[in-house]
Amino acid sequence: MSNLPPPTNDQAFCTVSALESGHLNLPLPIFLDNAAPGSAIVAPSLSFLLRHSKTDKTLLFDLGIRKDIENAPPSAQRWIITASFHTTVPQDVSESLIQGGLSPADVDTVCISHCHWDHTGDTRPFVKSEFIVGAGSESLFRPGYPEDPESPYSSDLLPKGRTRFVDFREQPSLGPFPHALDLYSDGSLYIVDAAGHLPGHVILVARTSADGGWILLGGDSAHHWNLINGESGIASGRPGFPSGCAHLDKEAAELTIQRIREFWKLPRTRVLLAHDESWYRENKGTAAFWPGCIESK
Repeated sequence: MSNLPPPTNDQAFCTVSALESGHLNLPLPIFLDNAAPGSAIVAPSLSFLLRHSKTDKTLLFDLGIRKDIENAPPSAQRWIITASFHTTVPQDVSESLIQGGLSPADVDTVCISHCHWDHTGDTRPFVKSEFIVGAGSESLFRPGYPEDPESPYSSDLLPKGRTRFVDFREQPSLGPFPHALDLYSDGSLYIVDAAGHLPGHVILVARTSADGGWILLGGDSAHHWNLINGESGIASGRPGFPSGCAHLDKEAAELTIQRIREFWKLPRTRVLLAHDESWYRENKGTAAFWPGCIESK
């Protein structure tokens, strides 16, 4: 088990706030190998706002579900129906930001864990933000929709000239993770290569205090906590999925989950998933949501 880097004197960190950004139905047999037939949960598609303790720079991790889902590529809309991922968006990520006193135009950086429809929201309000995605995401837009009518990825999703595709091959390790980008070069926030679910999938690891607290925001590395705590394995043999499971590369996804589990066992760490239904149920409407923040471990 690899340790995380210790804090320096006057260590910078990030405050982390959850944001409402829609809900979807998750049929559990798609994700868990021991789920009861027909079982399902209504889970959030969470977004997170991170604010640097010294510079006040803001980073938004994931954009949730767009309200106008009817404007998503037709193949994405069909998949929502086919897989029974019924969605509701009482409040999208932009509305959540504004309700807490921040305009989407004021967000410095938007980091998207991966380019599935329930994480990309509506990018248009973020007119000044730099977008950051894993380098593998670029392959999904060759071409995107509408050039390819069957593509689930809109070619205008990532703003041209304002999108950074992170190549992790030359990046150093962070704890149990082989490759991580120290975004601000001060040990406060890392973008971490987290292969398996979709090309370009990344997670965030951030310090949440000057003296040693950490949080990991796991995107779709796992769709349910049973996969992190070992109560379930990744379901396989699922029809409609190119790889037979919810992850494009099941072996790589299992390795990422193993690394997240190692992180979780380290002192003063917290792990949150994009569809963390149990955490959401316990924390909905509390100070963990913007303009409040999640308490550091």
